[in-house]
Amino acid sequence: YRRGTKAERSFWKRAIEENVTDDAGLEKAIGLMARHGAIADTIGRARHFGEIARDALAPLEATPQKSALIDVIDFC
Repeated sequence: YRRGTKAERSFWKRAIEENVTDDAGLEKAIGLMARHGAIADTIGRARHFGEIARDALAPLEATPQKSALIDVIDFC
């Protein structure tokens, strides 16, 4: 959103507030996300926070619950 032009931000505002769900709106949204690298950046941020979560779990003893949480991190 922040990387977009004024017109692109207006599109996002309208799409969200008016629940735009038509094919043309979807195509535009996908194009904007691709143009601005939003998907790749989001995946990178998710991986970063996953590593923070993994580090937070490191001192805990090995339990099925800890393993399940690590599996969730690995899945993402």
